[in-house]
Amino acid sequence: MKEFEPTYLAGQIVDEDVQFTLVELCRTTGATAEEITLWVAEGVFDPKGAGPQEWRFSGASLRRARTAFRLARDFQINAPGVALALDLLDEIDALKTGSRRSPGH
Repeated sequence: MKEFEPTYLAGQIVDEDVQFTLVELCRTTGATAEEITLWVAEGVFDPKGAGPQEWRFSGASLRRARTAFRLARDFQINAPGVALALDLLDEIDALKTGSRRSPGH
């Protein structure tokens, strides 16, 4: 019996409980294993597992990896710059979410 290999679409919503291997994350984002490894070293992701062959990335990592790939490709940003940009984007999202929850907004 052939092992099931899922296909992921660019606009598809991915369950947070889904886990990706390094190879699957590369395939779905277009990033190389080297790029993702550098991003892990910079703290962009916190995969489960002892090393690249055992890493498992959460469903939330897929969106973050796609954004990291676009930042690196479109703006020629290095790994530390990608990590900083993603942290700033997270802060902006948190501020937006906070302002929507505050009374009067």
